[in-house]
Amino acid sequence: MAAEQVLASLNESLLACRRCPRLVAHRERVARTKRRAYAEQEYWGRPVPGNGDPEARVLLVGLAPGAHGSNRTGRMFTGDGSADFLTPALFRAGFANQPTSSHRGDGLSLRDLYIAAVAHCAPPDNRPTPLEIARCRPYLVEHILRLPKLQVILCLGQVAFAGVLAAVEAIGIGIPSPRARFAHGSVLTINPWTVVATYHPSRQNTHTGRLTALMMDRVLRKVRKALRPPAIA
Repeated sequence: MAAEQVLASLNESLLACRRCPRLVAHRERVARTKRRAYAEQEYWGRPVPGNGDPEARVLLVGLAPGAHGSNRTGRMFTGDGSADFLTPALFRAGFANQPTSSHRGDGLSLRDLYIAAVAHCAPPDNRPTPLEIARCRPYLVEHILRLPKLQVILCLGQVAFAGVLAAVEAIGIGIPSPRARFAHGSVLTINPWTVVATYHPSRQNTHTGRLTALMMDRVLRKVRKALRPPAIA
């Protein structure tokens, strides 16, 4: 079965997920009450599936959908401050065809990159619990395994970094000792993948200067450097 079909099937099962009662209640409550600025819009209010290039060599792993961003638009990193920072960076690095990500029909196409998360439902205060992350981990494991050309996993933030290491261990691949700690810009080899870490592009980080556009560009250059050329058919 083609990678596109396999990923579509995975995302279909994800869309039906109701494993975490707190997250189900929160995502649906936010979709009903809405933010005043989006009062006329219909919110997604469901798990937000992975999206991107099914033949991608890079998997970008975020934390969780934003309540009024992805939980509203139905697409990862779309329609909020994190998207406004991340998408231009992906465009500059050649991983996106345009520098904006505002809604599902905006024409955005990801190139050689696929996006998933450690939690696919919007959590209160942007903080999924360890149990909620563990319940969602099988979806991250499957995203890692079902991307046939995957080489590099880019982790946005400490929670995503820890979640990726846990997913890799769940697959049965040992983590090098001593266990790596999260650090912005770090590069970790876990055969057959390279794991790269960066601060999360939240407004809390980008508006305070903890993460700048230049810093993000440098991390994406490390991702590019870690990629092996595509195999010749």
